[in-house]
Amino acid sequence: MGAREQILVALDVDNLPSALRLVEQLREDVGGFKIGLELCTHVGVPQALEAISREGGKVFVDLKLKDIPNTVAGAARALRHPGVLMFNVHCDGGLAVMRAAATAGRSGEYRPLILGVTVLTSLDEPTLNTELRVPGSLSEHVVQMARLAQTADLDGVVCSAREVAVVKAACGADFLVVVPGVRPTWAGSDDQRRVMTPGETARAGADYLVIGRPITNPPAAVGSPVDAARRIIAELSE
Repeated sequence: MGAREQILVALDVDNLPSALRLVEQLREDVGGFKIGLELCTHVGVPQALEAISREGGKVFVDLKLKDIPNTVAGAARALRHPGVLMFNVHCDGGLAVMRAAATAGRSGEYRPLILGVTVLTSLDEPTLNTELRVPGSLSEHVVQMARLAQTADLDGVVCSAREVAVVKAACGADFLVVVPGVRPTWAGSDDQRRVMTPGETARAGADYLVIGRPITNPPAAVGSPVDAARRIIAELSE
């Protein structure tokens, strides 16, 4: 996979025209686009998916499915769409939920990649231990969630850049790792806590990098979203 294909741009906007402007600008320079709760709750998943697909964008549907197995299976069936590159489900929903997503998501003509969300990149170890009452190290918990996802026959997981190496060591090089919260040195960390640069993340073994604000709203000194994307591609290609 080339550097361009590794980049998935997060379309964290609240309206379809803004999303489509970014798709039109960036589709030749990135591998695809992530749509999440903000856009999907304002616009609707089918409308966003159809419109982005028409513009030539491959889509990561980032809804982090978590419900009873039957409900998650129904949602997974709805995401069997030719424009869907991947979608995700929360690992802490358990094996039955992930297996339901895997079975339903692969039962049609189109087979998107299915990922398990391990621990949100906005969380750190004290929060995991104190607020959520999950003992032990954060990296150990991420690995446990990744192994559970692999047992459920998912294609890979979503985790922070800091856990990529341990997940690959535990689950193998072919187990996909998608990393959100990637921040170049010229961009702020915003509300993400466990972050690394694009180059560091790729060297750790990440397969896909989800990058939002550094590309969609780059610092003035960097230039346009296309300039930002190409600057990241250059970093990944070094």
